Amino acid sequence: MDQYAQRMYEMKLEDIYRSSSWIPDEISLPDFIALFPVEFKNGKAIRPDKPKDFDFDRETYLAIMVAFRQAFS
Repeated sequence: MDQYAQRMYEMKLEDIYRSSSWIPDEISLPDFIALFPVEFKNGKAIRPDKPKDFDFDRETYLAIMVAFRQAFS
């Protein structure tokens, strides 16, 4: 597991959280980050699924996926 990539991903999630006009009103930062855990299979990070309990708009979800790809590519 790459600790640098993991931290970079979390920092990007923090940026998304702080730049959102509505997410901070709905959920705390630690809970937001916990919605997108990184799991590894054969040494490679697996893209997190869209949370079922929380409805994100398309733009926000795409920003999260871009953050994942930037951190783990």
